[in-house]
Amino acid sequence: MKKIMLPALAFMMLFSCQNDTTETTAQNTSASLRRGCASQEVLDAQMKADPTLALRMNKIEEFTKNAMLNGRLVNGKVQIPVVVNVLYKTTAENISLAQIQSQIDVLNKDFNATNSDFNSVPALFSGVKANVGISFVLQSVVRKATTTTSFSTNDAMKKASTGIAPTTPTTVLNMWSCNLGGGILGYAQFPGGASSTDGVVIDNNAFGTTGTVAAPFNLGRTATHEVGHWMNLRHIWGDATCGSDLVSDTPTHNDANYGVPAYPHYSTCTGTPVEMTMNYMDYTDDRGMYMFSNGQKSRMAALFVSGGSRASFGI
Repeated sequence: MKKIMLPALAFMMLFSCQNDTTETTAQNTSASLRRGCASQEVLDAQMKADPTLALRMNKIEEFTKNAMLNGRLVNGKVQIPVVVNVLYKTTAENISLAQIQSQIDVLNKDFNATNSDFNSVPALFSGVKANVGISFVLQSVVRKATTTTSFSTNDAMKKASTGIAPTTPTTVLNMWSCNLGGGILGYAQFPGGASSTDGVVIDNNAFGTTGTVAAPFNLGRTATHEVGHWMNLRHIWGDATCGSDLVSDTPTHNDANYGVPAYPHYSTCTGTPVEMTMNYMDYTDDRGMYMFSNGQKSRMAALFVSGGSRASFGI
């Protein structure tokens, strides 16, 4: 376990996840697609476009720290309305309502500890595995045909001229389903960013559990991971070798884990702790991630209290 440390400004990130074809590793015995991250260039672009972003995110971090210390948390009384914006060039990209609802169902299970694999959490972590207690309700679906073959992380899918503008983003979680290029699975905007681009983007092949989804990202966990970022969670390895995710009850990880690592998987960081590879904020395959921790729960809950970055979503 580790102590909480405030991050450097360059560590305040808008996260994107991508996959790459890789050779066989000890964690995954066959060549497979791997979840990965290509966030730094997105962060650099945001910082150049908005020099005040780092200041806003530092203020959010201070508020989060104080809310956790003072116990001013919402204790699972948040219900988040969701608008799903579907951009499609092909019929397959125009994902069905059933596929969309399957993703909402996954979010509700994963954030309320009713996912069937929650019982697979090892005994070592049973004392910190969390029922976050935040629920999601599909408010509406907005669809639009596009001539764009694939989108990138430049937020073009979030603009009316090139995609679909978000619906009331200060009170609604906007999700975009589209064809993301470069092997990207999805990305989320961290609290503190502009409301005009707030939300989560997911490739249609990783959205939900049916329809166009493809293994190993076919269980809806890409959205669980990205919504975690939208709720102020960092990658569990802190985006640095033996880094901090600002959560006290998660072990220190060397780096991202891929595939489905065999348990126990030991870190070589101080104390050689067993890594929490099954945490949603690692980079394992969908079937390899199935828990949040209590510390992560507190961090997310702090957003929704009075004065919190997402308090407009209500209690």
